Amino acid sequence: MISMAIKLFITGGTIDCVFYKPETDEYEFKETHIPKMLKQARVTSPIVTEKLMLKDSREITKKDRELILKKCRESKEDRIVITHGTFTMVETAKFLGQKIKDKTIVLTGSMVPFNEENSDALFNLGCAVAAVQTLPTGVYITMNGKVFTWDNVRENEELDEFEELKTS
Repeated sequence: MISMAIKLFITGGTIDCVFYKPETDEYEFKETHIPKMLKQARVTSPIVTEKLMLKDSREITKKDRELILKKCRESKEDRIVITHGTFTMVETAKFLGQKIKDKTIVLTGSMVPFNEENSDALFNLGCAVAAVQTLPTGVYITMNGKVFTWDNVRENEELDEFEELKTS
């Protein structure tokens, strides 16, 4: 039986950063903002959250990606959202996209921490929750109000946004 709930795996990244130190390019994490964000956004879809780690995505290792893969495969839910740092989100999406074909997985994050003014975190999380409920099976990234397939996306660091590699 297909579960109607959404599984939400938390891995860290800017979306969950509590403080950024530009002078050292370091992110500080204390606890996840995701439950508060879901409540603030008044999300009524059933969501089961699980914190896997709170890391700057530049520090995510192959072992961490294998844990994310294992958790996705073991999840009884067929619809999964993963909050992730933008620096290596594409790399994790590709890793999952090459290995999982029977679930709908959406990765998202933010360019500005949730707890800072003008953050895109709440909007991106909302887009991911909506996208995971409507997209067919596969692995996707949703950022900047757009949805990308895992094999046709890159982060444009100059523009500070995600974009397609090639247009259809």
